[in-house]
Amino acid sequence: MLNNNRNSEKKMKSLRNLLVLSLTIVGFLLAGTAAKADSLTLTLISPYQSGPESTYMFDATVTNTGDTTVYLNGDTMVLDAGLTLDDSPYNSNPAFFVLDPGDSYTGLLFTVTAPPYGAGSNFYAGTFSITGGGDDQAGDTLASANFDIQVTPEPPSFLLFGTGLLVLGSLAGRKLFA
Repeated sequence: MLNNNRNSEKKMKSLRNLLVLSLTIVGFLLAGTAAKADSLTLTLISPYQSGPESTYMFDATVTNTGDTTVYLNGDTMVLDAGLTLDDSPYNSNPAFFVLDPGDSYTGLLFTVTAPPYGAGSNFYAGTFSITGGGDDQAGDTLASANFDIQVTPEPPSFLLFGTGLLVLGSLAGRKLFA
C-alpha cells in the first residue's frame, strides 16, 4: 500500500513538472507574439456603429510604434454571417503600405455592408487585421481591431408603427366608451 502511494506521488510530481514546463513554454511563445504585435497599433475611430444604413464606414489610425520599418502587405477579416467587407480603401492607398518608425495613417480603412433591419440578427461583429512585417513578403498579423454594427429600423418604420398604435388605440377607445 505504501509503495502504491509513493508511485502515485511520483506520477503526480512528474505530471506537475510537465505542466509547469508546458505553461512556461506557452508563456514565452505568447510573450514573443505580443512583443511583435505591439510595434503596430490599429485603432478604429468608431468601433461601434448603429443606424438604418446598409453601409458603414470605418476610419482608423494605424501607427508604427516600433523602431523598424513595417510593411503592410495585406489584410484578413472575420465577419458574422450576412456582413460583407470592402477593403479597397486600404488596398488602394500605396502611401500607406510602408510605415517608418513613428509614422501613422488616419483615414478610411474599410466599409462594411450589413443586411437591412429584420433580415437577420440586427447585431453583427467582425475583426479586421493588418498583415505584413519587416519585409515586403511577410504575412504576419501585425494588428487587429474588433468592430460591432447594430442595424436599427428606418425612421419611417417608427412613424408607421406609431401611427398604427394610434389607430388601434382610438378604435379601442371608441369601443370602451360606446
